Amino acid sequence: MKHIFQAGNPQRPTLLLLHGTGGTEQDLLPLGRMIDEEASVLSVRGNVLENGMPRFFKRLAEGVFDEEDLIFRTKELDAFLDDAAMEYGFDRSNIVAVGYSNGANIAASLLFHYAKSLKGAILHHPMVPRRGIGLPDLTGVPVFITAGKNDPICPAQETMDLDSLLLEAGAQTAVHWEMNGHSLTQTEVAAAAKWYKENIK
Repeated sequence: MKHIFQAGNPQRPTLLLLHGTGGTEQDLLPLGRMIDEEASVLSVRGNVLENGMPRFFKRLAEGVFDEEDLIFRTKELDAFLDDAAMEYGFDRSNIVAVGYSNGANIAASLLFHYAKSLKGAILHHPMVPRRGIGLPDLTGVPVFITAGKNDPICPAQETMDLDSLLLEAGAQTAVHWEMNGHSLTQTEVAAAAKWYKENIK
């Protein structure tokens, strides 16, 4: 997968940066530094194109995921993390995902499908990746979710459902609400950075 790796303090987590639809591996680099300026960073570009725009998995319509492709791309990303950890020498068990929109959805899908894939996650404007499946044991996995109460793409109920499903699987969740829409705001990034410092050791 096309990506950027920036080595940091090996004692800190590696931040897995996952962009939104139409983004690139460059997009969230400044955000990563705001979250943890000492961490190593692995910023990945999605392998799927939708009208020329990079994404992490296909969708059938706005808000309607191609489940088959989602499952395949989630497995592909999980395997890529294994390979990247070997190549760059970072701790595979110490990855914290930071995703926005489509990137947040593939990060949530990692949590839904692979118990040890992530040490924690910051999900900006995510949706429920899949419904009606059993989640792995996520006991103690810290997850921070940000959401806009006026988000036209990700309704508030999606956020509440995702939070409930993660909680039922044992994750330690926190939800930050804003009155905004789907855009990623400075205030929610600041809230994520504060949460990270308190919950990711």
